[in-house]
Amino acid sequence: MIDQVRPTDLAAWFAQNPGAAPVLLDVREPWELQTASVTPQGFTLVAIPMNEIPARLSELDEGQRVACLCHHGARSQRVAAFLSQNGFAEVANVAGGIDAWSAQHDPAVPRY
Repeated sequence: MIDQVRPTDLAAWFAQNPGAAPVLLDVREPWELQTASVTPQGFTLVAIPMNEIPARLSELDEGQRVACLCHHGARSQRVAAFLSQNGFAEVANVAGGIDAWSAQHDPAVPRY
């Protein structure tokens, strides 16, 4: 079961294991990142488009605590499940994606 974490609860989710490096994995396409992106605050932001995840899996560390982000939460849910199936024990989906991030956490992030 993949944790579903609201943007406003992400810091608390990362804090549940302070020994694991917090990573927000943005799986959106490059044009989407140019349109709207989050500012890393207490976590590392890694951007790898969803279709590149299998080939670039070695860029992530299984010991990290990884929250996946996309536009509305569907792509990131699939990536979180893929990571979980490939040995990542601490994975979450950012519920509602960057759209929810803008609506609930940081209205300076443009909605598209």
